[in-house]
Amino acid sequence: MRLIIDFAYLLAAIAISPKVIYRMLRHKRYRAGWANRLGKIARKNPDKKAIWIHAVSVGEVNAARTIIDRLKQDLPDYEIVISTTTDTGFDRANKLYASELAVFYFPLDFSAVMRRALKNIKPAICLLMELEVWPNLVDTANRLKIPVVVVNGRISDKSFPKYKIINPIMRKIFRQTTLILPQTEEYAKRFKALGAPKDKVIVTGSLKYDTAQITDKIEGADRLAEKLNIKQNQRLWVTGGTGPDEEVLLLRTYMKLIADDKFKDLRLTIVPRKPERFNEVAQLIIQFGLPFIRYSQIKDNPNPPKTDSRTVILGDTMGDLRKFYSLATIIFVGRSLVPMGGSDMAEAAALGKCTIFGPYTFNFNQTVDALLADKGAIQIKDADELFKALEKCLSDNELAQNIANNGREVIRKNQGATQRTIEQIKKLLLNK
Repeated sequence: MRLIIDFAYLLAAIAISPKVIYRMLRHKRYRAGWANRLGKIARKNPDKKAIWIHAVSVGEVNAARTIIDRLKQDLPDYEIVISTTTDTGFDRANKLYASELAVFYFPLDFSAVMRRALKNIKPAICLLMELEVWPNLVDTANRLKIPVVVVNGRISDKSFPKYKIINPIMRKIFRQTTLILPQTEEYAKRFKALGAPKDKVIVTGSLKYDTAQITDKIEGADRLAEKLNIKQNQRLWVTGGTGPDEEVLLLRTYMKLIADDKFKDLRLTIVPRKPERFNEVAQLIIQFGLPFIRYSQIKDNPNPPKTDSRTVILGDTMGDLRKFYSLATIIFVGRSLVPMGGSDMAEAAALGKCTIFGPYTFNFNQTVDALLADKGAIQIKDADELFKALEKCLSDNELAQNIANNGREVIRKNQGATQRTIEQIKKLLLNK
């Protein structure tokens, strides 16, 4: 089986190599971390037992924060190491943990590479965020008697039919996996349908509720507002984690809004999800004839250019979205007006903001259902409905505040997944 999987990987690598090379040259992606990807990984404290956490990208890194904090607190004799797949995930993990944890790129799942990686890391347990189960990782760990746990597990509506096509492979992987901790009962049913033994599946809830900080104040937000000339009582519409073909719809909606004297003071912030699209979105704003400023021009500039209180803000830095959210009057959660699965809306709701998102939210169905059930957010079908929702909420402060309060309460009552997850991890580690 391992040879078949390795051969399939080799064919896939050949097929996607032109795309990888293009992105390396055009977007400067995939250039770093090749020693890690080939299994060369160094730990900071090799004398300690290790807990290996794998988080694909920024979302999974953020979701792992409460788990990492609790593991450090409850299991101080273990060294925690964290891997990511994407450059943005690696940058985020480095920003959060580089001073204390070993951060590295996830090794390629060829059997020889994975054997080398596990030999270097020597983990006592592997924690895979959401659904990062790789055949050779799971198989090699199983042979070495290293527990593998899927944490914060989920299988989206889009992914489930694809996994059913390769059900024999998934069945073997899940039978070799030690424990699966899904976010919801629906996800648990999907894991079982794909072959996960019932006694290995324990619903613990979504970590996103625990990582969504319920607060009225974000450190650094006041400084951001000062640098960008965001007035205290000014209405600010923040669009976060936006995707291709979506910004044009948002800009058209904004132009339509500010044409009305009631909303001429409304200011717009656009924060694209991917850094390689910052320049593209900047050009799009220019095409609309709107004055704009890149936050990167101001963030670390001791003599930043002055901005008008109506200048559109392009959030082209990493790690600052929550600061923008904390200053918002109203938030649109991106990648949801286009079929990309949405972005995390729990952060916006936890900050007590009136939150709107589009119809394409298959990556966050559980959060969407919970928010909509308690009137803690608004879901719109298209750009026309977005305009109407914005118009209504900006005109009715009481309505907007009720939505914001309801959303925050939904986040509050769904917290607790971290504690339930840690209990299961400690059982495996301390009973070995």
